[in-house]
Amino acid sequence: MGKSVCVLEDDEGIRDVILLLLKEENYDVAGFSSIADFNLNAKNLTPDLFLLDVMLPDGSGLDICTVLKASEHTKNIPVLMMSAHAKMSEINDHCKAQGFISKPFDIYDLLKRVDHQINLPS
Repeated sequence: MGKSVCVLEDDEGIRDVILLLLKEENYDVAGFSSIADFNLNAKNLTPDLFLLDVMLPDGSGLDICTVLKASEHTKNIPVLMMSAHAKMSEINDHCKAQGFISKPFDIYDLLKRVDHQINLPS
């Protein structure tokens, strides 16, 4: 089984592009459009990386990041946050994400950052 990424992004177009890019790089991907959908369906997933949007229709990806980092099951899984409005300093104030991707993003930079986080030595 390949490396896996769990994507939480409410914008369908952005989510579809990210999922397509990651699939082309041979990642197993799961995409979710809301916190409710994520909470309902991602419980049994143990991805190699979480890629979370900050602003979601039913809450904040920062809150999800905080929950993931507090859970024994997911605390060691890297989290990359994405936003068109937030800044890395704001992200650091709210959760312990391993990185931040500003939207609009460069697809090659996104892939490089995902690959880097997933392939860091343990």
